[in-house]
Amino acid sequence: MTNSLNPSIGRRGFLGLAAGGAALVVSTAETQAAPIPTNAKIVIIGAGAGGTALANRLVERLNGAQITIIDPRPQHLYQPGLSLVAAGLKPADYVVSQTTDWLPSGVTLIAEKAAAIDPDVKTVATESGQVLTYDFLVVAPGLVLDHDAIDGFTLDMVGTNGIGSLYAGPEYAAKTWQAASKFTEEGGVGLFTRPATEMKCAGAPLKHTFLIDDIARRAGNAGKMDVHYMANNDSLFGVPIVSEKVRMLFGDRGITPNYSHVLKSIDAGAKRATFTTENGEVERDYDYLHVIPPQRAPEVIRQSGLSWADKWTDQGWVQCDKTTLRHLRYPDIWALGDVAGVPKGKTAASVKWQVVVVEDQIVSTIAGADPTETYNGYTSCPMITRVGRAMLIEFDYDNNLTPSFPGIIAPLEELWISWLMKEVALKATYNAMLRGKA
Repeated sequence: MTNSLNPSIGRRGFLGLAAGGAALVVSTAETQAAPIPTNAKIVIIGAGAGGTALANRLVERLNGAQITIIDPRPQHLYQPGLSLVAAGLKPADYVVSQTTDWLPSGVTLIAEKAAAIDPDVKTVATESGQVLTYDFLVVAPGLVLDHDAIDGFTLDMVGTNGIGSLYAGPEYAAKTWQAASKFTEEGGVGLFTRPATEMKCAGAPLKHTFLIDDIARRAGNAGKMDVHYMANNDSLFGVPIVSEKVRMLFGDRGITPNYSHVLKSIDAGAKRATFTTENGEVERDYDYLHVIPPQRAPEVIRQSGLSWADKWTDQGWVQCDKTTLRHLRYPDIWALGDVAGVPKGKTAASVKWQVVVVEDQIVSTIAGADPTETYNGYTSCPMITRVGRAMLIEFDYDNNLTPSFPGIIAPLEELWISWLMKEVALKATYNAMLRGKA
């Protein structure tokens, strides 16, 4: 396929990259080849970032394809903004738009859940019993938050008794700020958790920890705070050099890391949390507790036979090649976004580069050509470390740092420009990605 970025600037682009790795289109004289005529039936499960961006791109590349998206959600959520809502920096409606706002003409939206996938006969059934046949299937339903896995926790607790949970959506992110803001004023013990499963944007728990600590400091309440980060294993971040940088920042700010502490249960009335550790269960009292639950593939994926059988067995991520995202047993199926069973890639920035690969795979297959695009695990995390400062961390499958601005923006330095990308530029680039323009 023709790269939409100026080749003299490079794959991610020098001027084209905004926070999170979602690149803006760089103006160029290049044009796409003429659309390929086809009557292929393409079904996309999920109208989130990946499914919507892919639909927009395929409409431009194919002429006559029957493209159907299955998703029951009327609202599209700009999930990178939830951490800003949970810190009182943006209102809840900052992250909300309508699913139909982003879908191109010529694409059919079925506003239902996908209830069953039969990859052998190549059908998808919806909750109402409608059955769709497909030539190509892209599974991009996101993931599910397994709140029930934490004993004693329900979402109606968020915002009360010192409990926050920003991942659950804009309403809960706003309620999280209600609980967190009280903590920044009154102080006490803050426990910031991270699940043991794979998760979307693994930097979000750290961002929330840094932001709430910084807001309290700015209010002159640092002396009232006892902030603890409850790591799920012996690391603070999956990339070792980044983990060490976070450890150093925690040390500078008096934030205590507690390694291999996984939240098991909550006694909200007593404000007490129980964690599983390598040495057994440990109870910790808190004044503020930020809950991020285990995360898993949706049930329709886990029941479809598409998941890995020998790894992530409790989570159900789709078995696919990590460079092409093509299913290893069903070559007419691709995984995209959070549900993909690959070592990295559960961020909007990752989706930006995964979409290009899946697009190329499908279009090349229809055209009878060899695909050329591959995904190297590119993931980006604008790691907010305080209000007005962030580190723009980009890396690949091998934990190599892959900065888009080498020599200009140091990935492990807390910079205002990296904050600006997250707080201002990222949403515009995300929207461009949804339109298939980035």
